Amino acid sequence: MIVVDDMNDWVGCLGGHPQSKTPNIDRLAERGLLFTNAHVAAPVCNPSRVATLTGRQPGKTGIYDNRAVWHEAYPGIVSLPSHFKAHGYHTRGGGKIYHHMPGFNRPSDWHVYFDQVFDDSYHTSLFEGKNKADYQWPEGFPLNQLPAVRNFSQPPRNPYEFDWGPFDKPDREMGDGRMVEWAADFLTKPLTDQPFFLAAGIYRPHLPWYAPRPYFEKYPEGGITPPELKADDLDDLPPAGVVMSEQRRGDYNLVMESGRYQEVLQAYLASIAYCDALIGRLLDALDAGPAADNTIVVLWSDHGWHLGEKQHLHKFTLWERSTHIPFIIAAPGVTTPGSRSAQPVGLIDLFPTLIELCDLPAVPDLDGVSLVPQLRDPSLPSSRPVLTTYNRGNHSLRSEHWRYIRYADGGEELYDHRTDPNEWTNLANDPESAGVKAKLAPFFPEEDVPPVRVKKKPSRN
Repeated sequence: MIVVDDMNDWVGCLGGHPQSKTPNIDRLAERGLLFTNAHVAAPVCNPSRVATLTGRQPGKTGIYDNRAVWHEAYPGIVSLPSHFKAHGYHTRGGGKIYHHMPGFNRPSDWHVYFDQVFDDSYHTSLFEGKNKADYQWPEGFPLNQLPAVRNFSQPPRNPYEFDWGPFDKPDREMGDGRMVEWAADFLTKPLTDQPFFLAAGIYRPHLPWYAPRPYFEKYPEGGITPPELKADDLDDLPPAGVVMSEQRRGDYNLVMESGRYQEVLQAYLASIAYCDALIGRLLDALDAGPAADNTIVVLWSDHGWHLGEKQHLHKFTLWERSTHIPFIIAAPGVTTPGSRSAQPVGLIDLFPTLIELCDLPAVPDLDGVSLVPQLRDPSLPSSRPVLTTYNRGNHSLRSEHWRYIRYADGGEELYDHRTDPNEWTNLANDPESAGVKAKLAPFFPEEDVPPVRVKKKPSRN
């Protein structure tokens, strides 16, 4: 299971950006089934990962943001790796799998979920020390040379991570590279009688956008195609939608006013390219090892990322740019190589899918459904739209053709993706759309549970 952070649909096989080259993600898609209409349960790291790895929606757990520590709130809850471990699998995890990791203001209690953890990919991607006071920034920090970042002022909202630039290091010496080498080494070793569950969490393309220099050189600054933007895109949003778009507006304005937009596009694409190379290293190791023919490979991102759409430079929204992610499952003997499905599916469905594929006992009260029927026949229609939640009471439903957003205050948005893939025209108040809303509305939850009470200081994004 390969987990990437903050990667939107700017990958080759999804066609999200015309210049993005991801030969290894594309290669994995050719190996199995690519879900072209896949979406997250939450557009934030912690609640998205909790929902995916426990199979329970944020509105059921109360995990809505990055502050709540799910395994402290629900110490007995079954997670995907712990379920595999309890049923005879050798489970190994490295990098960022859960949001709260050992050494990250949390005790090293991953033994509950994984037999062994390699955690350095997170820390060495950013700093050498384990605490904020011990940051060892790259020489010349900030690499983007923004005075606001150097002075740790606001904006940017989080100057500790708002940086980008090339490193003169080989792939394997970056934090993510070290973790991938650890995982690749495991994949090439002789098999034992015990089946394995290996989770490799790649931190890129999360901020700061650091990658080896050759990946920046793939995208010369000044020649990068920006995403399609609309100057009056916010005019037809309800008040809650405007508020959502204004989060991190200071970061967006800082980039635009300082003339760094092309740099940001370059750095994000470079980080995706570096991530793709690391995925290729994992696939090469699997193919060179003894388990290539009977190992399921899964790739997913915890959410997307805005790069100016809706005048927003971050995640934390219920629009397509935040919810739409790459999601691939290659299951030998089940998936047809190079198959695609445009039906709406959610990461909430991953847990029950892997349970069925690996013939494990069912876990009660999971919110997702198994995707094994779609893996066998990608033409099968989905039985429901995908639900995404951002904070209590704010929800989005994504069907095959529509996105329907309803905010806690009753504000609504509706977009027809057949004619409006950029979600520029809100049809929620159009009388002709009443039938679409009526058909989708029953899939909104009746009520969300209150947020889990936070006992400790907020964590990083």
